[in-house]
Amino acid sequence: MNIPDTYLFACENGARITWLIQALQRHGTVQPIAMTPQALDERIAASAPRAVFLDFSEPHSATSAMLHQHLRRDWPALAILGTGSAEDPATLLAGLRAGVDDFIDMAATLPDAEATLIALLERRSAEHAAVRGRTIALLGARAGLGTTTLAASLALLMQDATSRAALLDLGLPARDGLLYLDTQSSFSFVDGVHNLRRLDQTLLHTAFAHHAGGAAVLPLPPSLTQVREISHADSAALIRRLADFFDYQFIDLGGFTTVDFIARTVAEADRTWVVCDQSIGAILSTANMLRELETRGIEIQRFSLVVNKIDPAVSLTARDIAARLRLPLAHVLPMRRTALLTAAGRGEMLVRTARNDPYTQAVLGMTKALQRELATTDANSGAKPKTTPTAPIASPWNSFMSQIKKRAKES
Repeated sequence: MNIPDTYLFACENGARITWLIQALQRHGTVQPIAMTPQALDERIAASAPRAVFLDFSEPHSATSAMLHQHLRRDWPALAILGTGSAEDPATLLAGLRAGVDDFIDMAATLPDAEATLIALLERRSAEHAAVRGRTIALLGARAGLGTTTLAASLALLMQDATSRAALLDLGLPARDGLLYLDTQSSFSFVDGVHNLRRLDQTLLHTAFAHHAGGAAVLPLPPSLTQVREISHADSAALIRRLADFFDYQFIDLGGFTTVDFIARTVAEADRTWVVCDQSIGAILSTANMLRELETRGIEIQRFSLVVNKIDPAVSLTARDIAARLRLPLAHVLPMRRTALLTAAGRGEMLVRTARNDPYTQAVLGMTKALQRELATTDANSGAKPKTTPTAPIASPWNSFMSQIKKRAKES
């Protein structure tokens, strides 16, 4: 069932509220809201609106400017439109100074309002798709399969390739990713959820832990009881938000036992790799995990298998394991236990200190394949080119903006 989009209108004038409701009735539901930050915060949190409209008609322009500043600080992802009459240049100027994304002229026809909104949302969608990063979840049904080492290694090598990579260290035992990367952090995943509305580049640089190579690390809290403070939906919202800041984020879920959390996480992922080794215990545990995810409506056919610590002397091959788990085989990693332990004993990661090691080369191959696969997915998606946003429609607002820019260039 399609749920109509919700839009909030901070306005105290009944006639203007009725006008906007009629203008957007085919596109969504308009909810009037009091012109206060608290009222907006409560309704935004409850209804997740697609956009917010602010009434810049006098005597409310100053209040709307204040509300716009508040929304930009605490809800930066929201589209914000001003409303008023193009016959009153002061109204347009107030919206321009506030910095709204577009302007609805209530002296125009009702279809014009809907067209302005649709054009804005399409432009923002194209711009958002152009910069949004990728999320890769790594699942390990039990501890000891090498999921954390692999996730950390991928983040380090992808950081070298893209300069914006992150490790979400959510596997168990907790905070092993930090340990392997010889990094400390007082800011946890739970803290990230609590500060979701404040999340920006400044917070990323000051609060998030960073490996010496530049990759960001966000671990579980030292006390796992804190995880109970946040919902699975809140966690998914943070993962979704982090994709705005990193080209690639790798989520280590090795040994994580809360299936509902795993289900919400993989729903946000662009790729999900299931890590398993040749042991019968690992194969059985992985099969059980996949069955539990299926019961929660997750399409495990979208997953791919990574067979770790492969030993050619063992008769059970990687393809045998893939067949038993009914997953496509994506990658095979060699058994390099001694080399990995030696590097860890020095507080180092093998992929950083031994570029020619077979394990490093295998992980490097994974990063290159991932980049190719996702680039192919984008090319075949049928979506509009990301670099070609929708052209702005003719409107008093755009004409007004063009005049301002022209004057600025001439001055």
